[in-house]
Amino acid sequence: MLARTPVPEKTASDLFNVARNAVKPQKKRSVSRLELPKIERADKYTYSENSLAVLERRYLAKDKNGIVVETPEDMFRRVAKHIASAEMVFDPELTHADLAEIEETFYHLMASMDFLPNSPTLMNAGRDLGQLSACFVLPVGDSMEDIFNAIKYTALIHKSGGGTGFSFSRLRPKDSMVKSTAGTASGPVSFMSVFNAATETVKQGGTRRGANMAILRVDHPDIEHFIDCKKGEHALNNFNISVAVTDEFMDAVKNRSKFSLKDPNTGKTVKEIVATKLFDKIVENAWSNGEPGIVFLDSVNKSNPTPEIGDIESTNPCGEQPLLPYESCNLGSINLNHVVKDEQIDWDKLERIIALSVRFLDDVIEVNKYPLAEIGEMTRKNRKIGLGVMGFADLLYQLNIPYNSAEGIKLGEEIMSMVQKAAHRASKELAAKRGTFSNYDKSIFETPIRNATITTIAPTGTLSMIADCSGGVEPVFSLVYVKRVMDKNDLLYTNRYFEEALDRAGIYSTELLNKVEACHSLKEVDDIPEPLQRIFVTSHDIAPEWHVRMQAAFQKHTDNAVSKTINFPHNATTSDVKKAYMLAYDLGCKGLTVYRDGSRQEQVMHKGKTVAEKNGKPAERPLLKPRHRPAVTQGMTERVNTGDGAIYITINEDEQGICEVFTSIGKAGGNMSAQAEAISRLISLSLRSGMDPRDIIKHLKGISGPNPVWENGTLITSSPDAIAKAMERYLQRREANGTLKAPVKVVQPAFEKDTNLIEIPDQCPDCGGEIAHEDGCIVCRSCGFTRCG
Repeated sequence: MLARTPVPEKTASDLFNVARNAVKPQKKRSVSRLELPKIERADKYTYSENSLAVLERRYLAKDKNGIVVETPEDMFRRVAKHIASAEMVFDPELTHADLAEIEETFYHLMASMDFLPNSPTLMNAGRDLGQLSACFVLPVGDSMEDIFNAIKYTALIHKSGGGTGFSFSRLRPKDSMVKSTAGTASGPVSFMSVFNAATETVKQGGTRRGANMAILRVDHPDIEHFIDCKKGEHALNNFNISVAVTDEFMDAVKNRSKFSLKDPNTGKTVKEIVATKLFDKIVENAWSNGEPGIVFLDSVNKSNPTPEIGDIESTNPCGEQPLLPYESCNLGSINLNHVVKDEQIDWDKLERIIALSVRFLDDVIEVNKYPLAEIGEMTRKNRKIGLGVMGFADLLYQLNIPYNSAEGIKLGEEIMSMVQKAAHRASKELAAKRGTFSNYDKSIFETPIRNATITTIAPTGTLSMIADCSGGVEPVFSLVYVKRVMDKNDLLYTNRYFEEALDRAGIYSTELLNKVEACHSLKEVDDIPEPLQRIFVTSHDIAPEWHVRMQAAFQKHTDNAVSKTINFPHNATTSDVKKAYMLAYDLGCKGLTVYRDGSRQEQVMHKGKTVAEKNGKPAERPLLKPRHRPAVTQGMTERVNTGDGAIYITINEDEQGICEVFTSIGKAGGNMSAQAEAISRLISLSLRSGMDPRDIIKHLKGISGPNPVWENGTLITSSPDAIAKAMERYLQRREANGTLKAPVKVVQPAFEKDTNLIEIPDQCPDCGGEIAHEDGCIVCRSCGFTRCG
């Protein structure tokens, strides 16, 4: 077990300087030509309608009017050319023909969809922004200067398209003394809200959204407040949160003993608690709404490749990439769907793809434009990359192996073992030609190697959609579902391997597909033969234990960590969640994210019929009719500044309560004015139909627009957000004073013990399609939206 050393004297800047000063200059090595792995090439590549829709929406270059001016081929050639240019740094004597061949090889690697780098590389390589990394971790020191420097750096990273992770464990606990001012500290959770507001303000051109990970050690005095910090409605909606659990704590849980909470600056015990009670609190919250997740901190640091540089305290937003302060990581995924031939794995093809992918990712480090000088320096000194896989569930379908089987677990471990060995071999070959990473002398390695870490299982939400394969190492969420393709009609999407299996069995029909789409599991469809029911399992069929065991199988041969969601049925208990956590810890996982189906107040995605439908009677939805508007109403008008100009919001009520909302913004007849009028009319109809105004506020509040502004200390993110907050103030004035005259400050809802509200959409905020929990995040399989950037 790793001991924790208090570091009161170190600031965030000190953490970077320690790493910089600990490194000796690297000896120059002779450069000789690297062999280029041979991969399959095609004269032309074709892509599905859905793949093209995602590429056009999120990846392909657009002109100033938003018109797509790039084809998929153009994009892959742009990226290949930019990444290949790094080869000249390592071998200045490369001829034009040599460089052209490397570029062509990189192009076919991606255009074939055998391998895809993380989204920022596809979006930004060869373009002005040039920021190619997905993952960053920033230090948060215990001073106002360090905290607000971290917020500034966060904004710069989000602007460039990256996501950020933080450990708030160094911040002094709430209500502790601040010597410089003789005041009291506000604590980690309070400052997290400032990071959250900054993230909300920074927009990324509609391609990637800012995403954060907040981690707090389980022995921090504010840990209970942290565990509850996302229970309030709309609370910290730009954060995933995880508790950094130590071996000491897990031992205390198993032994049902007490556990000490310690001041992070002095290391002194502040309070002793019963470990099982704190663990139960984590479990209950995760059961209730999926957060917090857990990071097994000592397990992470046992595989820290550079322990002399510092301890790992945080991860990226989805938890699969543990990083030191100021480190970034470039990720990429191999499409396992493409390495099956004649119902067998083509191991030789897989090894060639691995070798070329490692070389590609190492080149990315060299041509990347880093948002901060500190990040560029630290990244180059450790040269961490994260090569992973996607399409694993589709591979199992092709091999007729159930995901939830000993055979499936064994194959998962076998594949990742091969990926790990081949990737390390490729990194060692790079080291022989290009040299080791600069911090190699301070690392755990005994054999020269190019990269401090090489493998990661990352989320592949949009990447797997582009590649038309299953995401990461997740099971398929559903075999048949309605897919909303941008502005086109809804399409019935069917997994192609399932479709082929139905065709071979002679039972394919649209009627059968509709039956499958309406159910959770093939076991509910009598027309599906038992062998197909056994092979074509989805997330709903798989018991949590199998999810955990599959994650552990891949983690066993992964340098970094595995991004995965452990899905539970709605009727799962807190004991079930607790068992999953304990199993994950015992099997060597580095963290765990859980989601119980239907646990949010707003269900994210569901399949299957309602109870009434299953009983043979279609569910009837009563039609609501708004009450008549009286001739006289009373209310008030409030002026609110928005990024689109001042909006005047009139709220009126009758004897039954609020009955209407009127708005005025911009020039009459303009689009902005029309949108505001439409929103207010719909609000009025809803109010007069009996809807609770608080429900309307909940759905409008926090909607993001292109021009957020601050209004009297409150962030106004859009016109709908302004209307919601005006309605909220109206209700608070009524409740507080029984009058509309005295203004009151709007406060966020308190964190109530029994509430499980959290801001999660029940449909995609971009296209309106269904979204699901995968890879430790949520993803829309229609348009590629992900909550985690």
